[in-house]
Amino acid sequence: MLGGGLISAFLRLSVSSVAARTHLSRNITTLANPLFIKATPCLFGEPLKKKKRLDPAIIKHREERRKKKLEKQIRRLEKHARQLKPIDEVEVPLKLVDQKELYARPPPELTTEEIDRRSLLVKDWARYKYKQSLYDLQQIDRQLFSQQQALDELRKESEELYQEAIQIDPALLPFTKKGPVLTPPIKDYESPDGEYIDTSKKWGKT
Repeated sequence: MLGGGLISAFLRLSVSSVAARTHLSRNITTLANPLFIKATPCLFGEPLKKKKRLDPAIIKHREERRKKKLEKQIRRLEKHARQLKPIDEVEVPLKLVDQKELYARPPPELTTEEIDRRSLLVKDWARYKYKQSLYDLQQIDRQLFSQQQALDELRKESEELYQEAIQIDPALLPFTKKGPVLTPPIKDYESPDGEYIDTSKKWGKT
């Protein structure tokens, strides 16, 4: 009875141990350790795809297309490089630009009488400005002549007063001046280099 119990207990332990190993490592087994068949876990691998060989003409065409696209973008950037930043307050809305025909008004047709009236008005304005300019020039000439005549009469009376009269009036214009802020350089002047003790050796002539 004792031997049969030991044998049955040993068989149960062996079966449970093999079952536990089979469950944990997902092995396929027929007998107890060490006689069992072991299967590796499934990796769900896939063979490498075969690399496609493209036609050199297709590769060249793709490179040219990419190059043209880059050149187009560069031209677009160069075109808008000098464009100023738009101001929203000054920009005209696109809606009004599209509807400019609705708001545009043709210039009124002038009658013959209106055209003649405007032309006569331009001529009158030109005559007025000419007379005004001529009057100003005459006034300047009259003042210069009177000034010179007065100086001539003063010179006849006194040369000293005449010389005083033709001097420039310093109070006529609010002109101020200031002297030079930099002194001129002194000839053969050695600028001081700070206080120091000369320790260089002096060699006498032999």
